[in-house]
Amino acid sequence: MANTEASLKDAMASIEGTLGAALVDYTSGMALGTIGGGKDFNLEVAAAGNTDVVRAKLRTMDHLGIKDEIEDILITLGDQYHLIRLLKTRGNNGLFLYLVLDKGRSNLAMARHQLRKIEAELEI
Repeated sequence: MANTEASLKDAMASIEGTLGAALVDYTSGMALGTIGGGKDFNLEVAAAGNTDVVRAKLRTMDHLGIKDEIEDILITLGDQYHLIRLLKTRGNNGLFLYLVLDKGRSNLAMARHQLRKIEAELEI
């Protein structure tokens, strides 16, 4: 089992093209941990903004009567992927892993696979 810091470090090291990662509580919008980012990309602001994305999708699913769970949400930009993975293991409701990837250096399928592995090992 890995703590938040170790899990985020693992994401940066093991997922090719990772520019930043965060563990986010979408009930409050607060990042519980971040790594990467920089002066041109504030992960705290991105984490807070992406809570709105998660909440909107959950609300829409509720209005549509969809009784399923979100695995992940992908936002594709010109040169980046933003991957949001809602945590479902061990009752971690209300949390998601957020990953920012360089589109030219990353393999999206492998990133999703590795993020599932990191989720399984994460202990909060």
